[in-house]
Amino acid sequence: MRTTYRLHPVYYFQSRRSTSKYHGSVKLGGWYSRQIGLTRREQSLRFLTPIRKTRLFMISSTDDGYEYAPLLELEHNMNNAPSSEPETFLSGWSPPMFLWRGLSVLVLAGQVMIRTLKGKVHWRNTLQQLERVGPKSVGVCLLTSAFVGMAFTIQFVREFTRLGLNRSIGGVLALAFSRELSPVVTSIVLAGRIGSAFAAELGTMQVSEQTDTLRVLGSSPVDYLVTPRVIATSLALPFLTLMCFTIGMASSALLADSVYGISINIILDSAQRALCSWDLVSAMIKSQVFGMVISIVSCAWGVTTTGGAKGVGESTTSAVVTSLVGIFMADFALSYCFFQGAGDSLKNCV
Repeated sequence: MRTTYRLHPVYYFQSRRSTSKYHGSVKLGGWYSRQIGLTRREQSLRFLTPIRKTRLFMISSTDDGYEYAPLLELEHNMNNAPSSEPETFLSGWSPPMFLWRGLSVLVLAGQVMIRTLKGKVHWRNTLQQLERVGPKSVGVCLLTSAFVGMAFTIQFVREFTRLGLNRSIGGVLALAFSRELSPVVTSIVLAGRIGSAFAAELGTMQVSEQTDTLRVLGSSPVDYLVTPRVIATSLALPFLTLMCFTIGMASSALLADSVYGISINIILDSAQRALCSWDLVSAMIKSQVFGMVISIVSCAWGVTTTGGAKGVGESTTSAVVTSLVGIFMADFALSYCFFQGAGDSLKNCV
């Protein structure tokens, strides 16, 4: 049995006024005054636009009783009719990714605040994230703070010893650690360790449509994923900052005593005279704000991830960089608000 192939043009006429369906053959007037044979499938007439479909049929050379089998169907518009939707000036424009993510940070921060005030917090998830941010990050934070403290001690001791201001070294170190170094260094460490993890996790869940699964199950991704991470980071970072301040001062005092011969008692007494309660309170406020910046930016970059594995990597890198920039900007703004005018903290330790 041989088979032959024939091309049959099939015309469909659509009218906006009529939605009736026709079978068999239809005799049309107006544009075409001849009878046009239609296939057996039902057609609905909606638009006054003639559309031509070209079909490739395989026809058996013997009359075996089988119908035509369509193999290929090509459709094109005969008169190149314009689209029914007019194009506007901004129809093809989409906002840049950085603008979209910047707006998502503001929206996400507002949602987290509203849900926290309403008590819509997944506490079990919050405790898990708190353990992850706090105890599991203590080692790297304390190690970093110790070496930063010793590096600053070398610079301060060299210069202050030449000026005969050995009793001011402890006060200067204490002010530097409490006001700037401890909050900023701890936040930088957490931005690299925790912020990148948040962005990678939520980005992977976004590209694999796990966040959509949560919505289908009736759970809000903000309540289940974002809010616990923001609360955990904001609570854990102030305590990590106090621990880093303590370790930084201890390492500085030990180095000054063992290498430069300045007694530990002199360092600690000078630090006690220079410090006030507001210095430690400001450090905790700064660290709490830095924690919110890290968590919200990382989560926002994660939930707006597109493009598969490559997109996850780019979102993680961008989240860490943006978090660091946000930390430095927030540090400048808070320092300008907290410490204005001439200070007199070092008068008592000279």
